[in-house]
Amino acid sequence: MATAGGAGRPEKRKAITLAATVVFGREGYVRASMDAIAAEAGVSKRTVYNHFGDKEALFLSVALQNSAELTEKIRDLMAKYLDRVVDLRQDLVDFAVERARAVLSAGEHGALGRAIRAEVANIPADVLGAWLEAGPVASLRDLAAHFEALSERGLLAVEDAALAAEQYTLLTFHPVADRSFWGALPVADEEVERIAAAGVDAFLRIHGAPAPAEG
Repeated sequence: MATAGGAGRPEKRKAITLAATVVFGREGYVRASMDAIAAEAGVSKRTVYNHFGDKEALFLSVALQNSAELTEKIRDLMAKYLDRVVDLRQDLVDFAVERARAVLSAGEHGALGRAIRAEVANIPADVLGAWLEAGPVASLRDLAAHFEALSERGLLAVEDAALAAEQYTLLTFHPVADRSFWGALPVADEEVERIAAAGVDAFLRIHGAPAPAEG
C-alpha cells in the first residue's frame, strides 16, 4: 500500500475524504475509481493521489475515520447508560435502542460499512483488519469492560465478559441490523424497542445476578 506523499491543504483533504465516503459507499471498493472520487470532491485526480497515494490508502483512511467516529459515539452511549446504572434492565434496553438508532442513522458512514460487508472478499486483508479493530472489535471490547465492571458490582453474573458482550450484541443489535440491511431500510422505533427489550430479557436470563437469599 502506497503512502501519501504531499501535505496539501486541509480543506482539500477533507473534501476528498467526504467524497470518498460517498463514492465508496455508493460504488463499493472495487468499482469506485479515483476519477469518480476526484470529480465528487471537485479536485484533480493528481490532487487525490498527492494526498493519499493510492486507492487502498484512501479507502483505509476513510474506513478508519468513519469507524472511529461511530465507535466514539457508541462509547459515549455506553458511558451514559452503563457507567451509572440505576435500573439495570431499563439502562440495558435504552443503550441497545440508542446504539441501534446511531447505526441506522449513520447515513454515508453506514453506506460505507455496508459496502465493506458486501465486498469483504475483495477488501485488502490489512484494511479489513484495521477497520474491524477500530470499529466492531473496539466496541465489543468497550462493552466487555462495562459488563465486567457491572459483574464486579454484583449487578450481572458474568464469567467471560467478552462472550457476554457478543451475546448482548447478537440479541439486541443484530436483529435490527439484519432487518434494516445495516441501515439501508428503515425500522420503526417500536420494533427497535421491542427487539431491544426482548434481547435484554434473554440476556438477563443468562447473565442476570441471582437475587439475594432472604433471611
